[in-house]
Amino acid sequence: MNQQVIGKYRWTICALLFFATTINYLDRQVLSLLATDLSKEFGWSNTDYANITAAFQFVYAFSMLFAGRVIDKLGTKRAFVLAITIWSLGAIMHAFAIGVGEGVNGILTSLGMTVVPVSIAGFMMSRAVLALGEAGNFPAAIKATAEYFPKKERSFATGIFNSGANVGAILAPLTVPVIAAAWGWQMAFIIIGAIGFFWMVLWMVFYETPAAQKRMGKAELDYINSDCAVAPEPVPGVAKPKTSWFKLLGYRQTWAFALGKFMTDGVWWFFLFWLPKYLAATYGLKGTDIIVPLAVLYSMTMVGSIGGGWFPTYFINRGDNPYDGRMKAMLCIAFIPLVVLLAQPFGYISFWVPVILIGIGASAHQAWSANIFTTVSDMFPKHSVGSVVGIGGMFGGMGGVLLTKLGGWLFDYYGGMGQISTGYMIMFSICALAYLAAWTMMKTLVPRYREITDL
Repeated sequence: MNQQVIGKYRWTICALLFFATTINYLDRQVLSLLATDLSKEFGWSNTDYANITAAFQFVYAFSMLFAGRVIDKLGTKRAFVLAITIWSLGAIMHAFAIGVGEGVNGILTSLGMTVVPVSIAGFMMSRAVLALGEAGNFPAAIKATAEYFPKKERSFATGIFNSGANVGAILAPLTVPVIAAAWGWQMAFIIIGAIGFFWMVLWMVFYETPAAQKRMGKAELDYINSDCAVAPEPVPGVAKPKTSWFKLLGYRQTWAFALGKFMTDGVWWFFLFWLPKYLAATYGLKGTDIIVPLAVLYSMTMVGSIGGGWFPTYFINRGDNPYDGRMKAMLCIAFIPLVVLLAQPFGYISFWVPVILIGIGASAHQAWSANIFTTVSDMFPKHSVGSVVGIGGMFGGMGGVLLTKLGGWLFDYYGGMGQISTGYMIMFSICALAYLAAWTMMKTLVPRYREITDL
């Protein structure tokens, strides 16, 4: 079909998902960029910081499970509004963490429970609220992509909106240290957190399900549904099929996605939350010093996200079905993070060596992410996509918790011995090898493509 005849409104939706993901990562990265100064101000150890970040990941993990279910029940439009409202309020809460911590400790004291330092309690609670809302972003975005794109375009569309994570990661070091230096760390959380409310207005105006979308022509709707093996997404108001988590867990496809996320999500969390502290501990870079290195690193990841989304089309155009094309692309991508093994051995040359090598590894993660998400919409019917993504997100979040806690313990242990570089070498090795291990598990569980049509 001619693209002009088909129409392009689906790319407007992709743009909205891109900006939502950008805001999502802006909000979650503020803490990591201020971590060195906040650790000094409040006397946090690496373990304390790991506990604060793990609180986000732990709540995010379990919220992802329910987020998928809520999105499938409420529909993409209303669920996204709810999610971004909660996470924007959670982001702003960080500015009032001391007051929040005093309230949390007051409740703990009244219940006869052990209290924790006020700053840690306040930031942990703020991270928990942020995580509760942010858990809705990816299940909702993947569901919207499944609604608005045929299978052959989904990984590319996913790669585009997923690159919003990279843009958010680039914008954060360009803005957060400057705002904090000018008006204090509290205003950094407030200003960045408020951006989500502006996006919410655009979403309310421009999004409807394809069947109800008046801005989109019939030719584009037919194109979107052209490769559906099952019925298109129901019109609003019509009862939707319901599938239990237990039934979804009975499919190997669910476990392949979940274990792939468990093995690899923690790598991205580690890069996102620990890189500023790594540059500070190893090279003495902090505050505005980290703006350029982090901006360069996360700019590199945009190439991975968009390029990784496109990569499977090379194999699909050569005759592979979407799943086989995606798995071939993911195998190629899984070898790229091995370069991270060189970050520590050659880091003595310049801080730019680990920045570039880790940037390549992070770029590979985004390429991997664009494809692993799309394996769900390749095989599951649209009405269950949010729930499956939620299950995988929970497993990914728990993998992130384990990796973060391991990192905090290793850095305190080896840092106390004056050998913190050993701790980073261990963590970089885990990050480098995770993708090949994950691909092997996924391929073992689902060796061949099989679309699920009995849900």
